[in-house]
Parts: sequence; structure tokens; C-alpha cells
Amino acid sequence: MNERLGAVRALGAGFAIATACAAATAGAQIPPEQVSTRSLPPAGNARLYVTDVAINHIVDGKILIVDASKSAYLGTVSTAMAGQTTLAPDRSEIYVATTYFTKLNRGERQDQVDVYDAATLALKAEITIPPKHAQALPYRGTLRTSSDGRWLFVQNATPSTSVSIVDLKARKFVAEVPLPGCWIILPVASAPNRFATLCGDGTMETVTIDAEGKPGQINRSARFFDPDADPLFVSSEAIGDRYHFVSFRGNVVVANVGTDPPTFESPWPLVAPADAKGGWRPGGYQPMTLHAASGRLYVGMHPRGREGSHKEPAQEIWAFDLATRKRVARAPGSMSIALAASREGPPRVFTLDGSKPGIVVYDASRGLKIASRMDGVGETPTQLEVH
Repeated sequence: MNERLGAVRALGAGFAIATACAAATAGAQIPPEQVSTRSLPPAGNARLYVTDVAINHIVDGKILIVDASKSAYLGTVSTAMAGQTTLAPDRSEIYVATTYFTKLNRGERQDQVDVYDAATLALKAEITIPPKHAQALPYRGTLRTSSDGRWLFVQNATPSTSVSIVDLKARKFVAEVPLPGCWIILPVASAPNRFATLCGDGTMETVTIDAEGKPGQINRSARFFDPDADPLFVSSEAIGDRYHFVSFRGNVVVANVGTDPPTFESPWPLVAPADAKGGWRPGGYQPMTLHAASGRLYVGMHPRGREGSHKEPAQEIWAFDLATRKRVARAPGSMSIALAASREGPPRVFTLDGSKPGIVVYDASRGLKIASRMDGVGETPTQLEVH
């Protein structure tokens, strides 16, 4: 009995102390936390922007900003529902074309371009656009700036395809260009008032805009690939006005958009006869990248390719010399679904391991030796861009 009474008294004392502590805490009136931003460290040649559609809760996508040299997170930018992303040519701003619904995933729809400061990740502007932007997996090319950074081109799909033109200087939407049957935006480096787009019949169209951003002349090219026999991946990389594409069956096609309409070079194969027996083909969501300074092309490849295997992650990464069109290196693919090359400094190739997901860094100056990896990056990322 005495033991029980002692336990009850101890419980009572403990309750009294807890109540007193709670009262003291309430009396202190802890000030509410204020949301703020701060400047990121200076960007090196390994700052990456990983766009994650977050497919399991698609109204809450994001860009993860990562320093791959330190395997460290730097910040996050919201992309809302199926947001498409790109960077300013000088990397000073981040652009997100996205959708907001009044009831989260239904109700009244509002599409807009959100403009963020790349140094602080603070929101700088909101620009209303027609509620038509492509609600698709993020790809480089569904949102692009002109080469001088004045215009922003937004891929639309309703499912009819068109492009919205935004004046980034005036921060306003100015025009929409119907482009039925065409998809992906290819800015022209030598002509900031022009962009090209890839069309489903195997051609390209080019659109020229005036000083106010209004569309003028539209030209269509000759047919340069067979979309039934050997389609092109829409992901491409440019050196100047020369866009490099790879095809589902492993051919490289180069389009020069500096002419109007564009002109095309003869295709050349990635796969030698010996490797063709193994059925090697490109695959992924962003299956190739270029390192302009070294003239190298890097492609994620998988064996036993077949109809429908074009999204397969890389079993190997192959490096090609653009001058000789010869393979110069091959390395384990790390299940890569997206590739991007460094823009400055020592050549590196950054890839997205789609199975983890994670980021794998290859030292391209040492025959594609894996330098580091960072796992657990995002949920369902598909797009990779380098600062």
C-alpha cells in the first residue's frame, strides 16, 4: 500500500512540474518563425537543377538545386502541377511554366510563368499565360528562352499544339502561335527572334517574331527523317545553330537552324556492326549530351533494343568524337535516364540514375571514370540542367 501511495504522489508531482513548465513556455510567447531566403554560394561547374514532376503527388513538383561536387542540396523551387522549367542564358533567373487550380487538382485553372532569382531562389515575378501549357513530364525544350534572353517560348498542348510567347523584359504574355503536329522548342542562337520546332511528319518549322513578339513568317523544311521507320528523340543539344539529335535506332542527325528553313547533314551511326548484333540502342528521357569544348557526344545506351525500349535506362554510356564520328570511350551506365555535360572547367558528365533516383558524376577527362554519386535525389526526376 505504501509503495502504491508513493507512486501516486510521484505522478502528481511530475504532473505539477509539467504543468508549470507549460505555463512558463506559454508565458514566454515564442515569436512566430518568418519564412526567408538567403543567397546561395557561388555557382561552380557542378551546380545542377533537377526537375522532379513528383508523379505520386503531381500537384507538388519541384526543382532540386544540387552541388554535385559536394553531394549537397542547395535549395528547392516549387514547380506546382506538371511544371516545365528552364534557365536564363546567363543563369541569373529560373523560369517555371505551371498550373494552379483553385481546388488543388480541380476547379478554375490558372497557368503562369513564375520567375525566380537563381542567386537567392526568391520569387521575382508571376506572368499570366493562357491555360494551355503542356502538362507533361519535364523535358528540355518544352520551355526555352531566346538566345538573348528577351523572349520565353512555352510549349502548349490542349492536345492541339502551339507556342505561347512571353516578353521577359515587360513581364507579359504577348502572342500564341498555332503549330499543329509540331513539338519541342529549338531556339536559334544566331537569330534571337526565331525558333524552330520538330514536326511529326519528319520536317521542321521555323517561326520568326517581330520586335513586339508577334509571329510573322513561318517556314517548313524538307522531310529529313522517317518518323515511322526511325523516330528522333525530342531531346537534343546544340553547338551554335547545329542541333544534334539521336534516333531510336541509334543514328545521329544534325539540323542547322541558322538557315530558314533549316538544312540537314547526312545521318551517321552510333552502333558499329559488331555492336549491332547485340541490339544496342539509345534510351532514356534525356539520352544524350554534348561537351562543346572537347567536341564530345555522350549517349546512354542499352542492349537488346526493340520497339518500345526507347525509355530504357542506360546499361552503358558511350562517348563519341564529333570530328571523327568514332566511339572513344564506354563506361557503365548507372541506370541513367538523363545526361548533361559541364559547361565550364574540367569536362564532366552528370547523369540521373532513374532507379534510385540519384546523381552520378563521370570524369570525362579520364575515360568516363565515375567520380562520385549522390543517391536519394528527388522522387521521379526526368530533367537535368547545368548552371
